[in-house]
Amino acid sequence: MIQQRTNMDWMLKDLADGVPHTRHIIVLSADGLRMAQHGTDTDTADRLAAACAGLQSLAAAVGHEFPEGDGRMRLVVIEVSGGFFYLMAAGARAYLAVLADDGVDAGLVGQRMRDLVARIGEHLSTPPRNGESAA
Repeated sequence: MIQQRTNMDWMLKDLADGVPHTRHIIVLSADGLRMAQHGTDTDTADRLAAACAGLQSLAAAVGHEFPEGDGRMRLVVIEVSGGFFYLMAAGARAYLAVLADDGVDAGLVGQRMRDLVARIGEHLSTPPRNGESAA
């Protein structure tokens, strides 16, 4: 697991406290390693982080189909029976993910995620591993 430079869990708690019906919040690296979590156990957070890495890769592949864009994934929202899933770019090679129950205000969670990323995005960045280029 990537060594946390600072304990980010308290920042995620602030997001959860401000958005009712939030279930799980995690920060992950581009390669799917959990960096911080709130409202979930370690095993669940690790599973979600791995799934998020695949989703951000798929979203980037779709993004390359837009000739005017740069192909980078900014936000993925999935609505399923029971709730919502949000995955947002949150700094260089880092992502913020939120799972929320059906009762969540979908606009509020997206707004609060953007606010959090704007405030602390540089703390959510991960350096490239040896042999990887920064994307």
